[in-house]
Amino acid sequence: MADTDGLLDARTFTGGGRPATGFHVKGAHAQDWGLQNRLSRIFQPNGRTVMLAFDHGYFLGPMAGLERIDTMIAPLVPDADAIMMTRGALRTSIPSHSTAGVVLRASGGPSVLKDLSDEHIALDIEDAVRLNAAALAIQVFIGGEHESRSVANLATLVDAGQRHGIAVLGVTAVGKDMVRDARYFRLATRISAEMGAHIVKTYYVNEGFETVTASCPVPIIVAGGKKLPELDALTMAYRSMQEGAAGVDMGRNIFQSEHPAAMLAAVRAVVHDDLKPAEAYELFQDRAAGSAAS
Repeated sequence: MADTDGLLDARTFTGGGRPATGFHVKGAHAQDWGLQNRLSRIFQPNGRTVMLAFDHGYFLGPMAGLERIDTMIAPLVPDADAIMMTRGALRTSIPSHSTAGVVLRASGGPSVLKDLSDEHIALDIEDAVRLNAAALAIQVFIGGEHESRSVANLATLVDAGQRHGIAVLGVTAVGKDMVRDARYFRLATRISAEMGAHIVKTYYVNEGFETVTASCPVPIIVAGGKKLPELDALTMAYRSMQEGAAGVDMGRNIFQSEHPAAMLAAVRAVVHDDLKPAEAYELFQDRAAGSAAS
């Protein structure tokens, strides 16, 4: 058993910006050309991304805003840098001429009625290649009942991804009984990166988030989480970016907005143009008024 007595809390978190390595995605300067190319489908040359997530149905079913992916989500795809969904949703509902980077959900098993940490790899790497995926997303349940299996699932997927030049996105899943603080997220994101994840998706916390991004050697993108008022969601996105995140992966805060396209435009302005929350909210209101009038 590891000796945990006398461990010192990590405390030196500086230099969270992108290193000058010649490649715009943090931590990927030594990867193969194909994997770098796939990462470039997700991240713009500024090293940032706006990812639209609509993979919720794999454990929640047709939740509000995702009843019809073909009519409610597909029109938003051209304005996203990347899209995160299941292979079923991709094949049935997303036009094949889409240029957004494809991030496929690669883990699954239990529904919302069961213990969500009881997941398995649910996608074959050859099918990911067939679908031209840029990355594969997998849950990692640090502190969950099935923590070890989820970490092993991540390692297995990374091995397959490295063989085929496909990136892996580790998603830090937080159970209802887990503490959502910077210390936990430093642990969960660092474990995912150390196991080989090329990107890590996690949650924003109000205190110490810059230590989470600084201590993770690969890009961190921030999950939107539950539906928030638009100004609150834009504020969270702005703070995330200012504190070292490489982008956001929003779902409910976009497709459950009364004006999803306007909200996506506002989020893009925050991530790519450093628009402040109040200015982005004004943009949202203008776009929403325009769409209502047309």
